[in-house]
Amino acid sequence: MVKYKEAVLDRTFAALADPTRRALLVRLEGEDALTVSELAKPFKMSLPAVMKHLDVLSDAGLIEKTKIGRSVTCELNAGPMEEAMQWLIRYQRFWSGALDRLAAFLEEDQCPPTPTSKIVQLPRRGRASPSKSGSGQIGRAHV
Repeated sequence: MVKYKEAVLDRTFAALADPTRRALLVRLEGEDALTVSELAKPFKMSLPAVMKHLDVLSDAGLIEKTKIGRSVTCELNAGPMEEAMQWLIRYQRFWSGALDRLAAFLEEDQCPPTPTSKIVQLPRRGRASPSKSGSGQIGRAHV
């Protein structure tokens, strides 16, 4: 049963990943049903291309197609989106909690600012030696 739900979730997210398919769902949102021709009108693509998008939405269970005579109508079915929302809400809680903990951590005064340090110029010693031992000229030191 878990694998079936995962497959449904995978198909839902795959169907929603395409902007044309999301636009088709938006068109169906406030309607009882629209014919394929009515759905295809605002899109600058062929009717067969729109029908392929509708097939993906239908396979994901996001629309229901009904054929009456030669006319095919489509209706929105938001059920699979509800399952996707439940899945996303689980991760929203995770991220909200993690971000709340980060904000609380940042608001704590764990590292109070240090007083402004004075830069003191130390006297120069002889010429810098070419050795890598670190001896030679000393520039500035923080006190």
